[in-house]
Amino acid sequence: MPVAIDGPDFVALQVHDVEAAAAFCEQHLGLRRAAASPPHAVVFDTQPTPFAVRALLPGVDLANAERPGLGVVIWFRTPDAHQLHDQLAAAGIKIVEPMADSPFGPKFSFEGPEGYILTAHGG
Repeated sequence: MPVAIDGPDFVALQVHDVEAAAAFCEQHLGLRRAAASPPHAVVFDTQPTPFAVRALLPGVDLANAERPGLGVVIWFRTPDAHQLHDQLAAAGIKIVEPMADSPFGPKFSFEGPEGYILTAHGG
């Protein structure tokens, strides 16, 4: 029988400025840093899948990309999508997809660190 994978076990965004991206995640999304991170990344204590921002891998050039992560969708669960939406909007974070119903509860998308589009859902 072939070996199969279980699913995503770690998600990271490659960014130019790791500390600025980490600060965005802490200040605007309420993420907390994990106890340990490698020197080129900040790992957050997210469940069930660890999430990180990390330095660009060798050969990755995002300077000429239309936007980083084009074609990839990352959803974050929150206890209250409406409240998070309002907090981000009040902080001047660009909302790129308005609040809408989804099979996973209310959801919206916003511009995260360095132009990545992220989606929050729940509550």
